[in-house]
Amino acid sequence: MSEPLRLGIAGLGTVGAGVVKIVRQKAALLEARTGRPIVISAVSARNRDKERGVSLATYEWVDDPVALAARDDIDVFVELIGGSDGPAKAATEAALKAGKDVVTANKALLAHHGQALAELAEAKGCVLRFEAAVAGGIPVIKALTEGLAANEVTRVMGVMNGTCNYILTRMENAGLTYEQAFDEADKLGYLEADPELDVGGIDAGHKLSLLSAIAYGTQVDFHAVELEGIGRVSAEDIRQAADMGYRIKLLGVCRLTGRGLKQSMAPCLVPATSPLGQLDGGTNMVVIEGDQVGQIVLRGAGAGEGPTASAVMGDVMDIARGTRLSTFGAPASLLKRATPAKSTAPAPYYLRMALVDKPGALAKVAAALGEAGVSINRLRQYGQSRESDSAPVLIVTHKTTREALDTALAAMPETGVVLGSPVALRIEAA
Repeated sequence: MSEPLRLGIAGLGTVGAGVVKIVRQKAALLEARTGRPIVISAVSARNRDKERGVSLATYEWVDDPVALAARDDIDVFVELIGGSDGPAKAATEAALKAGKDVVTANKALLAHHGQALAELAEAKGCVLRFEAAVAGGIPVIKALTEGLAANEVTRVMGVMNGTCNYILTRMENAGLTYEQAFDEADKLGYLEADPELDVGGIDAGHKLSLLSAIAYGTQVDFHAVELEGIGRVSAEDIRQAADMGYRIKLLGVCRLTGRGLKQSMAPCLVPATSPLGQLDGGTNMVVIEGDQVGQIVLRGAGAGEGPTASAVMGDVMDIARGTRLSTFGAPASLLKRATPAKSTAPAPYYLRMALVDKPGALAKVAAALGEAGVSINRLRQYGQSRESDSAPVLIVTHKTTREALDTALAAMPETGVVLGSPVALRIEAA
């Protein structure tokens, strides 16, 4: 009989408890599919007495996750604590230094320290796997590092935060304001303790930075991700997008151009008939485009006990089988720092702004756009708002660069007719 693969699990929240349940309930299946038993030696969490829906009585309890990480009776350290620093980082480093393989669901840790941890893992002959860190149960990391490894990736894009997709879907389908949909998501427990991680695009930006590193063989650079949350998306924007055949999504997009690596996480318009446009509720979707395979669409549950624990166990089972892959699909020593690129391929943009309700106002806006080289494709102007002396205007541009659009937007205050800051959303071909 083969020696068992021994796990030490740190973090026993929703996902950690789910991992324990799979190991306990699916023992025969795991052994049949890997050729060796998978067992839990010890566990660690902040609260020993919390009810988790699964018995922990047969496992040794360790108060300090760093101590757990270095124990002689574990082969794989499963880090489910969360957070970019603190105990999660200290325990992961301790495990790698002790020669333990690591499986984590911690996108923040890897987004901020991925390169250093990958180098440490490589130096110690360990593997560091993180399928559960991106898009829950969707095997997107495995797709990029294995199934699509022979492709040059031309674009990766996706909806990677189910909470934001839920809020935008409810705004559209139920006619809710952003504030109403936000409060509903909060009451349902969908939001992080710090909601800005969700609605500000930070959580999804962490995930995008990891996919970019794998797709393009670069060092993780979360700070180069252009972030814009969904807080400025209005119910009117959603209605107007629908009228034009689009839906608004918090969309992550990365592509490598001649000017560098473009990474953005921001609200975008996508065709309503596209796979991304048809995505509702809390579901995630990642679209990968490769030079050999064309477009691949991966869709599924982006969070939750079962899906995320499933992803954790997929990594554990690969280790049990003897699969040894570099953290980001290539040796850490070969990963290069990419030049961040703000500009990307030209695209049409949706603009919403409020103008002073007086003759000539629209002409001044059109002139500012024209001077920056931005031409108008469609325009819709409304009468004076009941609440103020402003007139809402909606514009769809022809294809333009973000640089040209930013030049035009920067000139808007000088026109003297634009009230507040315009909303600008890229229209992404999907």
